[in-house]
Amino acid sequence: MRYTVPHPIPYQGSKRRLANAVLCHVGQRKYKRLVEPFAGSAAITLAAASRELFPSFLVGDALQPLIALWQGILQAPAKMADQYEALWIRERSNPVAEYYLIRSEFNIDRNPAKLLYLLARCVKNSVRFNPSGEFNQSPDKRRTGTQPKTMRAELNAAHLLLQGRSQAVASDFMTLFEQARPGDFFYLDPPYQGTSEGRDQRYFKSVSRERIMQGLALLNEKGVPFVLSYDGSCGNMNYGEPLPADLADRILLDVGRSSQATLNGKDHVTIESLYISRCLKCAGSHAPLLLAHYSPQVSMFA
Repeated sequence: MRYTVPHPIPYQGSKRRLANAVLCHVGQRKYKRLVEPFAGSAAITLAAASRELFPSFLVGDALQPLIALWQGILQAPAKMADQYEALWIRERSNPVAEYYLIRSEFNIDRNPAKLLYLLARCVKNSVRFNPSGEFNQSPDKRRTGTQPKTMRAELNAAHLLLQGRSQAVASDFMTLFEQARPGDFFYLDPPYQGTSEGRDQRYFKSVSRERIMQGLALLNEKGVPFVLSYDGSCGNMNYGEPLPADLADRILLDVGRSSQATLNGKDHVTIESLYISRCLKCAGSHAPLLLAHYSPQVSMFA
C-alpha cells in the first residue's frame, strides 16, 4: 500500500524515503508511543502516523527553535503558514540580501517561522550551524524555496495527522532515554560520526559516539526497542566506524546514488546502516526490508 505523507520541514538527510525500511521492524507488537529524540523533519513519525502504527508520538530535538516550529505545527499551523508566507513575500524584493537579513534576525530572535523559511531556501535544504550556534548556510540561488500555498498545505496536513496525540519537547536525547518507559519504541537519527565533531562539525549540537553507546546500553537495559541510523559510506568516504555488536544488530542498506556526489560529477553509491535492538529480534519483529525506490545491497546482519 502507498501512503501520502506530508513533509512540511525540508531537511537534507531526512529519512522519509527510508521509512519502509525503518518501520518494517515495528512488527506485529502493539506499542504505546513512538519517540524520535533527533526529530529534524520527523519523517519517521509522520510516516508511522500515516500508517496508524502507534497511538501517540513524542518529537524531541536539542534545537529549541525547531521544537517551537513543531509546536506551532501541532497547535497553530495557519499562523505558522501566515508567518512563512510573509517572509517568502518579503524576500521577493531582493532575494539574496533579504535571505541574509532574515538569517541574521533568526540568529538573534530564534523565531521558528524564520527557521522554516531558512530551511526551505538554503542550499540543498542543508542545515548548518557554526560553533557559536548560529545558522550559517547560504541561500540557494537556483530556486525560490517552497511556495507559500504548498507550504500551507503541508503544514495543515501534518497538523491533521498528529493533532491530539503528539508532543514536541526541546531536550537532550539522553534525558528522553532516561524517561523511556515500557511500551515505547525509539527511532534514532543522530548526526553521523564525522559530521558533528571536529573540523566538519555542521550541526547545532555535537553528539559523541560514547554518549550514543551509553544511551543504547540504557535502552537495552530498560528493554525498550529501538532502530538507529548512524553510520554509512559514500564512495570511498566512510562516516564512522560500526558500533559494537553487543549493542545491536547491524543491517546495511544500499540507498542508491548520492545526490551530492552527482552534483560534483561523481557516481557514488550511498550505504547506510540500521542498528536494530536485540529485543526486537527476540520478539520476532524483524520483517523483510521494504525499501521504497531502493534495493538492499546487503540484507544481512554484519
